[in-house]
Amino acid sequence: MQITQRNLSLVVEDSLMRLYVAAPKPAGRYPGILFYSDIYQLGGPMLRLADHLAGYGYLVAAPEIFHRLEPVGRVIEPNDIGRMQGNDAARRSEISGFDADALAVLDWLKAEPSVNPDRLGTMGFCIGGHLACRAAFQPDIKAAVCCYPTGIHSGKLGRGTADTLSRLADLQSELLLIFGRLDPHIPAEGRQAIEAGLAQTGVRHKTVLYEGADHTFMRDDGPRFDPAATDAAWGEITAFLQRVLG
Repeated sequence: MQITQRNLSLVVEDSLMRLYVAAPKPAGRYPGILFYSDIYQLGGPMLRLADHLAGYGYLVAAPEIFHRLEPVGRVIEPNDIGRMQGNDAARRSEISGFDADALAVLDWLKAEPSVNPDRLGTMGFCIGGHLACRAAFQPDIKAAVCCYPTGIHSGKLGRGTADTLSRLADLQSELLLIFGRLDPHIPAEGRQAIEAGLAQTGVRHKTVLYEGADHTFMRDDGPRFDPAATDAAWGEITAFLQRVLG
């Protein structure tokens, strides 16, 4: 399916937030997806992932997650310096600000004429996978895809300690978790902590583990990119979203 692409702005708590929107080109009403990047924000790899998803028939809205700290349009380079910059921005961000951003984008999606407000989901990568999980605390979200979500098991997200793990029972959506076994940021004990937390709830979920995959294996611009695991993950993701959202 061909898509359209545009950028717009939302004001959240007196901060201007860029929202990248990729949508199916044919006229219609589509499920809406709140899409979260990793710490490098909306560079080429993230935009390609958002565009890819839109081509399956979803309106994808991707906010710049560090808009309170970085200028509009800032792309953090995925190198050693950029990693330090991204992690520093994450460390200095307020968890309450991330939650406010989720509500703002969801409100925009529900008001967008080409979105079916009864069919909303979220998806994210790395820190964005954690943010997607937190967004799924909102009753509007029906499906959440969390790709190698960092910090859920440890409480690491921004300033303070995130309560995501202890609140898993509050999830309002079905959940799909994507992990790589070689991921040093979410080791086996971290995955087990998340699974144990979910086991105590009635939340419907599925966990997929790719044996040879590392952290950020779906980014197509670095040495950890794994095309085979990425293709397999897309198969899981699109089947999950089609089943839950249509």
